[in-house]
Amino acid sequence: MKSTQSPATGTTATAEKFDGFTDEERGAMKARAQELKASARRASRADKAAEDEAAVLAKIAEMLESDRVMAERIHAVIRAAVPDLAPKLWYGMPAYAKDGKVVCFFQSAQKFNARYATFGFSDRANLDDGTMWPASFALKELTAEDEARIGALVKRAVS
Repeated sequence: MKSTQSPATGTTATAEKFDGFTDEERGAMKARAQELKASARRASRADKAAEDEAAVLAKIAEMLESDRVMAERIHAVIRAAVPDLAPKLWYGMPAYAKDGKVVCFFQSAQKFNARYATFGFSDRANLDDGTMWPASFALKELTAEDEARIGALVKRAVS
């Protein structure tokens, strides 16, 4: 006669309870769903571009002062460096896209209760350099040197 084993009822691996997404993560997902719905409702490409830029500027205006100042400067740097990049919201963050695909984005510190803002690139950015390269940068403030570096990186990212 074979003995039967009953499955384990508890292990140390399952002792911690997964509470799911944080409030900030759920908010970002809801924002992305709203962005997609709004995008589907727009009629013309010109209307879409104007509404997207207005939405980005409105999102920047909502930020705390330190992040808002950086986001405004980054917006100006990107628009000057690569005018063809289209501003749009991406998970509730200002982002810049080429052919509808996000290349780079600005994440305020308050977005996920971080101690610094982030300027990052998506996997669409052409920044490959060997087997490892930076894909995002922590920002506490922006200097003229930082702005020049961001402009150069964005140009390279869309090349």
